[in-house]
Amino acid sequence: MDLPALLALGAVTGFMTTFLLAAVGRIPLGTAVAIEFLGPLTVAGLMSKHRRALVWPLLALIGVVLLTEPWHGNIDLSGVGFALLAGTCWGLYNVLTQHVGNRFSGISGLSLTIPIAALVTIPVGLPQVFGGDFTWWVLLAAAGIALITPVIAFGLEMLALRRMTHTAFGTLLSIEPAFGILIGLLVLAQTPTLVQLVGIALVILAGAAAQRGGTRTADPDSAETPSTAKEPA
Repeated sequence: MDLPALLALGAVTGFMTTFLLAAVGRIPLGTAVAIEFLGPLTVAGLMSKHRRALVWPLLALIGVVLLTEPWHGNIDLSGVGFALLAGTCWGLYNVLTQHVGNRFSGISGLSLTIPIAALVTIPVGLPQVFGGDFTWWVLLAAAGIALITPVIAFGLEMLALRRMTHTAFGTLLSIEPAFGILIGLLVLAQTPTLVQLVGIALVILAGAAAQRGGTRTADPDSAETPSTAKEPA
């Protein structure tokens, strides 16, 4: 067992979710998800054998600029920073997953990394628990979020990956920013502007195009991870 890599994977798993939630508290959900998506796209471009693959992260970056609309002067830099940190963790997550993925079968990797993720992020949550008015419904809500993200989400992604090609999986995952916009609109009443819709379209296009260079999986049960997949080890 590669303990250092396993610990690192658990840490980036925990901080990836923590930073994204911190970003969502400051900037619109769709914008946060799109910025986060820059992480795995950049890793995919840097690890590609073809230099032209770097075009797609640059295209996504243009889309993010349109999403954040910095020319209006009301951008929350801390929210953007947290989203960038979440994207960095997502990129590192993919690299570490590829490194340790072949050492585990089924969801055993998930059962090891999630407890590590919980431990490393405890210092983030404890001050908020003991420093304010403690209410049980908040604890229950937090437990629900912890179950949905990342346990159920990562587990379902792992099962889906085993039933389709890496290219198809990555292409479907590239529409995640669009779902962020949709959920933000329906649940949080965050209405995007026309410019922001163009930006999200560029991010989706970049994500889908980056996957077109992928290859069909030789073994559907392979543990290899696609370039933009948040798949557990």
